[in-house]
Amino acid sequence: MFHKKISSGLIALALSAGFASTALAVPITFNGSLGTRSASVTFDALGTDLLVRLTNTSLFDATVPTDALTAVFFRVTTPLTLTRVSAVLAPGSTVFYDDQPAGGIVGGEWAYNTGLTLAQGVGWSGISSSGLGLFGPPNLFPGPDLDDPISPDGVQYGITGVGDNPATGNAGLIGQGIINNSVDFVLKGLPANFALTSIREVFFQYGTELNEPQVPGDECVGLCEEENETPEPSSLALLALGLLGLGAATGARRAK
Repeated sequence: MFHKKISSGLIALALSAGFASTALAVPITFNGSLGTRSASVTFDALGTDLLVRLTNTSLFDATVPTDALTAVFFRVTTPLTLTRVSAVLAPGSTVFYDDQPAGGIVGGEWAYNTGLTLAQGVGWSGISSSGLGLFGPPNLFPGPDLDDPISPDGVQYGITGVGDNPATGNAGLIGQGIINNSVDFVLKGLPANFALTSIREVFFQYGTELNEPQVPGDECVGLCEEENETPEPSSLALLALGLLGLGAATGARRAK
């Protein structure tokens, strides 16, 4: 009787863990590259928060404004209404040509807007350090203004890659603060059961105009509908199934 109780309890645990694993968000990353420019963006979900890490992955020196990653645009199958929470330097990132921001907070230089119409179509969302004719002061993340004007503007606080040499570059690039590496953003307001796989299209914007280089995010890494329809069992589910097998084996030995 004791073993039956253990087995039934472990079965319940395994089943519940298995169902839970299908609901857990698995981060997805879109990568893009074109010539010397390359970037990645990772989307993750924590409760109602959408976590976004935007990284300039270029190994080349940035010498002109169009070498700076200034925005990422993405389109979601189900439109989202999100609130801007924070924008901070990701671990290992720094600011060139300006003071290091207190607490790594760069929200006063980055904006989020949604419902955008671009050459690629309608219904886009974007995160940007440049105005691009789409972002203004009402769209800024919380944080102090680090470089005038009080608006997403120009190339300031755009992102360069790990290969950037701060001793080089023209005045259009080095005349204001520039972030080296990546930025972490938090947006709040995800609906219940939001699937990260509903983020279907991404492209990266460089420079300060929409007619300047754009790089499609043409590779999705993580849980993608085309690549993996069924999530792998969570570690909790695997642990429960292992204990279930152990309990059954012990019961069989004692019965003998």
